[in-house]
Amino acid sequence: MSGLQPKILVIEDDPQIRKFLTITLTSHDYTVIPAETGREGVRLATSVKPDAVLLDLGLPDIDGAEVISVLRTWSKMPILIVSARDHEDEKIKAFDLGANDFVTKPFGTGELLARLRAALRDAIVTIAEDTVVKVGDLCIDLSAHKVTVRDNPVKLSPKEFALLKVLASHAGKLLTHKYLMQKVWGDAHVEDNQYLRIYIAQLRQKLELDPARDQFIVNEPGIGYRLEAAGGSE
Repeated sequence: MSGLQPKILVIEDDPQIRKFLTITLTSHDYTVIPAETGREGVRLATSVKPDAVLLDLGLPDIDGAEVISVLRTWSKMPILIVSARDHEDEKIKAFDLGANDFVTKPFGTGELLARLRAALRDAIVTIAEDTVVKVGDLCIDLSAHKVTVRDNPVKLSPKEFALLKVLASHAGKLLTHKYLMQKVWGDAHVEDNQYLRIYIAQLRQKLELDPARDQFIVNEPGIGYRLEAAGGSE
């Protein structure tokens, strides 16, 4: 995190919404860098290195989806979409490109701030292979292939660990069904979500006190899963 006040890049072409976001975020101890266009936003992201980005999809020069693609070529900073586009396809596309969260306009100030706090809290730098990831009582040693819950060892199959490893390597970030299938099972099975549902259920049986409660593996129906401790951004 940069400095005492996190820097938030707001890429929004509507002057009233941009002004509202600037006032709201500034009053909650964030430093705001405003941008009116996608290209200006990309330029500022490169030069300022913000801690997070609030991005509108409907920009006057380039689509917000292109902005996500460009930023993800070099940065893992949290990207929160703030858009009036609320179709499921738009959300899935944004998540597939690397967005961390999606807030639909009109939005409540409290919800937006909570999601921003969660994104900043869960933001991670690139995880090295020897990193130990801790999510609440869940501890995952990526290099040793060891998993413990409340200090109790958990035995996972190679495929279960492979799935958990992908989730842990992007802890706090929503990963789409397609992304998970591609990473764990490869391109040949990318559309067969049945494998994913089965292994998610198996992981929950082994990791969670109540497999139906989403203690660690949080489900976004129709979109994907994220790994986070209970009481996170959900």
